[in-house]
Amino acid sequence: MASGDHDDGAGKPRRRRAALSPYERAVGLLARREHSRRELERKLVAKGVEPDEAHDAVERLAGQGWQDEQRFAGSLARSRALAGYGPVRIRAELGTHDLPGHVIESALEEVASQHDWREAARDLLERRLGEVAPTDPVRRRKAQALLLRRGFDGETVYSLTSGRGSD
Repeated sequence: MASGDHDDGAGKPRRRRAALSPYERAVGLLARREHSRRELERKLVAKGVEPDEAHDAVERLAGQGWQDEQRFAGSLARSRALAGYGPVRIRAELGTHDLPGHVIESALEEVASQHDWREAARDLLERRLGEVAPTDPVRRRKAQALLLRRGFDGETVYSLTSGRGSD
């Protein structure tokens, strides 16, 4: 057997795949889901790609429209909103990707146009605690902590857990 071959278990030699270029690796990552530029570069470097090569590959993909920060931000914001997270948490997570502020705000506006944050918070409370605006102070604090941890703003949290405006 040649040095690049190995046995596939059935006694037949099988050739190893040629090493993928940084560009091809990035395309493979993008085929699975959207990624930010920062995330793609980090993943490529983690796979042994030189930082400059990773940057060049990601820039090439962005230039060709395969990687798009706005599309990534919208996708992430929608998926987090559907998972029960609020706008504060989603904004913070988008910020970890070094996205420009206008991209983050645009993604949140897009989600807000199709998603009622207050209703999402109410649904979360009902699912987790069985009630909105609990009267027991311990349960009320638990409800407030849950909503704040999930990234809902203070006004929404207060209005849903204080008993006022929770109808």
